[in-house]
Amino acid sequence: MQINEITCKSALVRTGLPGGKYALNPYRGCQHACSYCYAPSVLREKRQWGSFLDVKTNIADVLETEVAKMAKGNVLIGTVTDAYQPMDVKYKITRRCLEVFVAHDWPITIQTKSALVTRDADLLYQMSKKDVGFTITSLDPAVQKKFEPGGATPAERLAALKELAKDGIQTWIFIGPVIPGITENEIDSIVAAAAEAGAKSVMWDRLRPRPGFGMKAEYASDIGAKIRAACEKHGIACQSAFPTDSLKN
Repeated sequence: MQINEITCKSALVRTGLPGGKYALNPYRGCQHACSYCYAPSVLREKRQWGSFLDVKTNIADVLETEVAKMAKGNVLIGTVTDAYQPMDVKYKITRRCLEVFVAHDWPITIQTKSALVTRDADLLYQMSKKDVGFTITSLDPAVQKKFEPGGATPAERLAALKELAKDGIQTWIFIGPVIPGITENEIDSIVAAAAEAGAKSVMWDRLRPRPGFGMKAEYASDIGAKIRAACEKHGIACQSAFPTDSLKN
């Protein structure tokens, strides 16, 4: 893993993703090295994904300048690469960004595959609007290790979710991507575990590792129905990450 310290000119970027006005990615590249990740295609990254991590060392300072002059809106943290990289233990880049959001009372949404987010529970607790989601594609640690080698184990993610939920922080899980033959067989178990840990909702998405490849419409519709049924069974809210896109070929 090659670690590179870089600087950035901007921190917040406008996003069209559901639920957000801006996106914030403190890192480029990812130590989690998920085999299904679509980020390399989105970023048109030539380097081998999972072999490098660019640390935006000045992003908190840039963010401080931006939030003082930009219109306030919900910030999605970790849309292209996880904000809670293992290296954030050393750099604390994400924590420094959260301190800026706390000072200016900006709303945020975090999505992660790391339990490190619990380190910043004290900051999250001070925010008037915040929520944290954990991606879970399988409860089997052997499967998780194969597809998401650098991420926390499913048990660690659920434990972190439970800890944050106990602190009154709104939590949810992201079942995505739904891996054919794997995730689809664990839907009820994943939803049940999320509900037991205190998650308030479930979001899901089809497999989309690269443009033009993913679930066909009929299959996606069937998976969506199974997830909605599981959520209704366990008393938890449910939604597709991209409602109008989920049934496209």
